[in-house]
Amino acid sequence: MARNRHPEQTMERILEEASRLFLQKGFEKTSMQDIMDATGLSKGAIYHHFASKEDILLRIGARMGEENSAALQRVIDDPNLNGAQKLKEVFRVSLHGEQQAAMLRMIPYLLDNPRFLALHMQEIFYLTAPDYIAPILEEGVRDGSIRVERPRAMAEAILVLCDMWINPLLRPASPEEVRERCAAFAAIMRALGLDIFDEEMTRACVEFAAWRAQSAQ
Repeated sequence: MARNRHPEQTMERILEEASRLFLQKGFEKTSMQDIMDATGLSKGAIYHHFASKEDILLRIGARMGEENSAALQRVIDDPNLNGAQKLKEVFRVSLHGEQQAAMLRMIPYLLDNPRFLALHMQEIFYLTAPDYIAPILEEGVRDGSIRVERPRAMAEAILVLCDMWINPLLRPASPEEVRERCAAFAAIMRALGLDIFDEEMTRACVEFAAWRAQSAQ
């Protein structure tokens, strides 16, 4: 058999087609045969790169995390924004755009996987909070646009509220419940001097909750 001279391209092809199928059909209803048909690759070619369908899903999740980190870094590096503006921009880029919409719709399938859920929680406390959100809060304190104490602990609290409470991921919630959570979160942030969550962001969360409720039926 001829050696594959472009393994990275083959892996990318598998991940792209698998992502599309998982979003279309759901993870459980997508078979390895479906992925073979979509890519035009043999069973052996796919298993050469991935041990299982779960392995493909986890790699998709890791890639999504890498893309999210890159988006956050671009916000941090923007010299035209102060700390408060950067914090609001982080929320905006996390909720809007075609890529982010696809990411939000993939996450429920990922969180059904205990391994990914554990990795996601670790990422919040060991990567996203200390390396991205806390530095933005600290910058805002320095430039006077943010007034909070204990910015590193605050970064963790903000992410836990957003990732584990507002979004109906671990516990299903109706669009109305998500709207209430968004209003409560915005009020909490305003009380802390952080005007970072607006109606446009609330609408994005509510639309995702409606999709989540419909897909669960």
